[in-house]
Amino acid sequence: MEYKIEGSAFPVVICTLQNGETMITESGAMAWMTPNMVMETTSRGGIGKALGRMFAGESLFLNRYTARGTGLIAFASSFPGEILTFDIMPGKDLIVQKTGFLAAEEGVDLSIYFQKRLGAGLFGGEGFILQKLSGQGKAFVEVDGFCKVYDLKAGEKLILDTGYLAAMESTCSMDIKQVSGLKNIVFGGEGLFNTEITGPGKIYIQTQPINNLASVLRPYFPSSSS
Repeated sequence: MEYKIEGSAFPVVICTLQNGETMITESGAMAWMTPNMVMETTSRGGIGKALGRMFAGESLFLNRYTARGTGLIAFASSFPGEILTFDIMPGKDLIVQKTGFLAAEEGVDLSIYFQKRLGAGLFGGEGFILQKLSGQGKAFVEVDGFCKVYDLKAGEKLILDTGYLAAMESTCSMDIKQVSGLKNIVFGGEGLFNTEITGPGKIYIQTQPINNLASVLRPYFPSSSS
């Protein structure tokens, strides 16, 4: 499989597949393809994994696209930002935000990832269930806005505002920290909790979480009462 990523605000990854090569994606991610790409909708991994994907904010089913001869298929981002490429392999899993997965080679397995600490899931802003990419192959992940990467050393920590974590290597861990001081909580505008990431491993931070953008725009939309 060969690929290239084009575009700036709304990027797209264009993949060229040889005969028999297959890619998996969430429903609706395919933007265009050649006629010799054959689609199959599947609950890959059985009903258990399918339900897990649903709880992680993704579709119950995955689409498989297989080339019959040399084929081309493109997957477009759904929000202004970046598309990142990851080489998934045994021992090098990736944890991504809900709705972050775009597409991957067939050898990549998409499953749910439960936060080990209940507090991190309930208050960390990333959701109690994240997505885990494992197996073998290339995977493409959507990031909202610009992506800043940090490579944390063992025990090194970074504090993130809610929703800014796009992805992290599975060697990293997540916890939540309450904002200190009543005045900071009431007037600081940062909410009650921040997300604390501890290394070792790389973390990928997005600069425009879609939920934050929605909050900024909400006052400008007409309400039902008006």
